[in-house]
Amino acid sequence: MNEPTLFLKPEREKALLRRHPWVFAGATANVTGNPASGDTLVVRSAGGKFLARAAYSPNSQIVARVWTWDEPTAVDEALFRQRIEKAIAGRASLEATTSALRWVSAESDGLPGVVVDRYADFAVCQFLSAGAEKWKETVAQTVAAQPGIKGVFERSDVDVREKEGLPPVTGILTGSPPPDLIEIQEGACRFVVDVYRGHKTGFYLDQRDNRALVATYAEGRPRPRRWNWRGKMLNATAWMTRKLKMLLATCFTFCVNTATEAASST
Repeated sequence: MNEPTLFLKPEREKALLRRHPWVFAGATANVTGNPASGDTLVVRSAGGKFLARAAYSPNSQIVARVWTWDEPTAVDEALFRQRIEKAIAGRASLEATTSALRWVSAESDGLPGVVVDRYADFAVCQFLSAGAEKWKETVAQTVAAQPGIKGVFERSDVDVREKEGLPPVTGILTGSPPPDLIEIQEGACRFVVDVYRGHKTGFYLDQRDNRALVATYAEGRPRPRRWNWRGKMLNATAWMTRKLKMLLATCFTFCVNTATEAASST
């Protein structure tokens, strides 16, 4: 079978041989087979050697993102289900301490452009590349089939999609719509997450360890007068007492407000 194929320029395969999962436009010699945006194609060296199977993105400077390095492996629904379930299983231990976590992290889980975050009973997805967009339905169905998930919501409203020739998209993918605010648990703290309007998919999940660290510094100290309940994190302040342990987010916002007050009083 003649598969759509991307041929590299001479001596431009070194990054792929080191398992870098992107092919840049400048390394591309030509593409055969007339693939559509998001289709899977074979990536070959200038001499014809098989290098990978990848998602094609003709509108982007990253023209191909690798799905598999293995020539016999088919890029199909079974591959996506297997990788999603493997990614979720690998993070299962985190669910003992939190109800909010990243289930799928794009290239790190062999799924370029696919991000899936769990917030309690709901999952929020982002599809950041043409290849990810192509497999949206399969991803949504696989995530929806996980125990405890009531609905899957999409937050693909990010600028990077424009570079892929894709419009911003938000909305329900399957199941029930999320409530306006989802309550999550993180250790001894409870937060509310706005998956409709919050940054990224609704919350800075990657700052979990920093929130726990700041909480140890903040315990027993006076509470700041200003805080942002959405937890826009780079520097977050957590408040912990015996009866109530809260996140008081964004020291940046607090500092700006304090500085503004000081300026207006002089």
